[in-house]
Amino acid sequence: MTALLTSLISVFLVILAGFAARQSRFIEDGAWRGFEAVTYHILIPALVIHTLAFVKLDGLPVARIGGALVFGAVTMTAMTLALRGLLARRGVDGPAFTSIYQGAVRWNTFIALAVASHQFGSTGVALMAVVIATLIPVVNVMSVLVLSRHARGEPFDLRATALTLMRNPFIWSCAVGIALNPLAGFIPQAFGSAVEIIGRGALAAGLLVVGSGLDLKQLAKPALSHWLATGLKLLVMPALVLGAATVLGLTGAALSVALIAATVPTAAASYIMARQMGGDAPLMAEIITLQTVLAMITMPVILLTFVM
Repeated sequence: MTALLTSLISVFLVILAGFAARQSRFIEDGAWRGFEAVTYHILIPALVIHTLAFVKLDGLPVARIGGALVFGAVTMTAMTLALRGLLARRGVDGPAFTSIYQGAVRWNTFIALAVASHQFGSTGVALMAVVIATLIPVVNVMSVLVLSRHARGEPFDLRATALTLMRNPFIWSCAVGIALNPLAGFIPQAFGSAVEIIGRGALAAGLLVVGSGLDLKQLAKPALSHWLATGLKLLVMPALVLGAATVLGLTGAALSVALIAATVPTAAASYIMARQMGGDAPLMAEIITLQTVLAMITMPVILLTFVM
């Protein structure tokens, strides 16, 4: 229990450091935008590539841990799409719906990897690599499809969708890392070390970026969209993944890492995707803020209750 709480508190303290730095104006807003771009397009891809390229998957429950999380994401997608008509009658337009969707389905890789690494060391990193390799492509593909259809109101365009996916740093870095894994023994040490050095800054940078994006003033009066996305992500998603993981026989660290990935708030990258693809970016930022704050309570309660 102490180790888990220490992990979570450490992660959220870094997030709060980013929030304090942004609010104090110690760093200019323009610098934050540049820092965000470097984090998402260089540091995070390097971390993902190095993690997937050099992880040893022997003995890991790849199919079971990946299956539990993909089940949760696909089921949540079906649930939110089923609510589309009802939400439209409640005044939720297409762009706002896509923010609810991203808030319910996507997951914050930075927080999950930081907690898993702190809690389980190299085993946690290896297990989280399995999660990254299976969940990131699935979630990003589904998010692009939902945004294309409901934010822009466009019919499915295979070429445009493929181009969007290829430019997504999470997806192409996963593809590169997986492709390099069988060749890990032949990769020059200098190259591997260089990628590792770049990736080392990703977790701290990612958490600082999450903190810098928090805007507590916008949450004075959370609306239906805020609470729906938050309830689905922080309560329903963990229940779905826990049920699937139990059926699939996951135990120990594997079960813990699966539930860590399920209990984290939505991805900070959701805001960037909302801006780029016509979603409701202000609503997305508010959902990210609300979930990040409430996850400080829900994560330890769920993890300590069911797996720790």
